[in-house]
Amino acid sequence: MVRVAFLLLVFLILSVFFMPLFYTISAYELNPSKILLAPSFEHIMGTDRLGRDIFARVLQGGQTSLIIGFLSASIASLIGLFIGINAAFFKGKVDKAIIVLIDLFLTFPTFFLLLALVAYIQASILVLVIVISITGWMGMARLIRSESFAIGNQPFIKILKLANVPKTKIIFKYFAPLLAPIFLISFTFGVGGAILAESGLSFLGLGVNPPQMSWGSLLSDGKAVMDIAWWVSFFPGFMIFLITFCLMQISDYLQQKFNTKEIQST
Repeated sequence: MVRVAFLLLVFLILSVFFMPLFYTISAYELNPSKILLAPSFEHIMGTDRLGRDIFARVLQGGQTSLIIGFLSASIASLIGLFIGINAAFFKGKVDKAIIVLIDLFLTFPTFFLLLALVAYIQASILVLVIVISITGWMGMARLIRSESFAIGNQPFIKILKLANVPKTKIIFKYFAPLLAPIFLISFTFGVGGAILAESGLSFLGLGVNPPQMSWGSLLSDGKAVMDIAWWVSFFPGFMIFLITFCLMQISDYLQQKFNTKEIQST
């Protein structure tokens, strides 16, 4: 199943970024004579309220959603990795301060914190990446902190510290490789979560501004015509489902592999 998920994920990502080079219909072209046409050979996914081709818009909107998803997850994961390692490596007051910071962020429901931030800032791809990143690093930080404590208690790490090996060398040469599986697992979850967060914001009208589009904004566009033109919302929603489903399948597989290796090593 994971192979199918991985191949489908690669296919979808390549299609979103490269198929617009070959698909001749514009995502922005208005056509009053083709308003709300059902899916057909001419328009694979039908047209919207302004006669625009939905397939072209799904491809264009997918670029925005995937860029926001992958960039947000990358930044959030790196922040969580940095904070988690420092909390476990230095311990003491540093760890206590970081725990308070994590708990402070976790006190507020993430999505409502996103809403509050975006409501007062002019939304754009960059703003959404930053906002989703700073509200999505806590899970990674807690996982990395927990695992880093276990690594830090290994005898060879204690020997390295007693030998006055530079702290940066210990972190990058010994901690980082051992933390790579957890980082990768959390990152794949993070990408799916970031795409869903962006879609939720865009669905509520707090996402990217026209003429930019994302799967969330396309999903929102179809709300008013859901009863007479199901395809307007269905296809962008289906793309969100496929991408997040593939990412979750890959993440679950990586988690199972990592847990199996851990059991075997013990």
